[in-house]
Amino acid sequence: MRIGDTNVRVSAVNLAVFGIFTLILLIYVALTRDWRTFAWAFPTAILLLVIPAALNYMSQKQYADLVPVYEAEAKKVGIKAINLGMAGQPVRVEGVVERTHFQFLNRPQYLIADRSGEISVKMFTSPQERIRTGDVVEVLGTVMKRYLVSGDAVINCVSIRKIEKKKS
Repeated sequence: MRIGDTNVRVSAVNLAVFGIFTLILLIYVALTRDWRTFAWAFPTAILLLVIPAALNYMSQKQYADLVPVYEAEAKKVGIKAINLGMAGQPVRVEGVVERTHFQFLNRPQYLIADRSGEISVKMFTSPQERIRTGDVVEVLGTVMKRYLVSGDAVINCVSIRKIEKKKS
């Protein structure tokens, strides 16, 4: 679904919960003929879609507002140069997507590689376009530590977008 210039996505988990709840509701109403329950439970089931969609919209809007700031401040760096000493700094990385995880939860994680190395990129909302393994992408984000106490450097992604493959 599109609201203005923002793609709003409801995760597969939310859709499954809505489907299961609605199915149980319909079975209950068919067996008991209790239409009063249906009158209040179906709008509640609709909220199981509306609330995650609204949260995704707000998240997408917030990230879209941050993109110009990151485009102005982020420095282009090679993946090998990223370390924990850069924590909190905005960076711009170009590379190839080697793996994707958790796209069905609208919290995707990518493994991005360039000629110097690879790094994990975490995004806390769904990207504006579908990113797949093998895509050449540009990532804007902030360097952060993977875990609270210990861990390697990862990128908290604000924007990930496909770019044209450069011909050598």
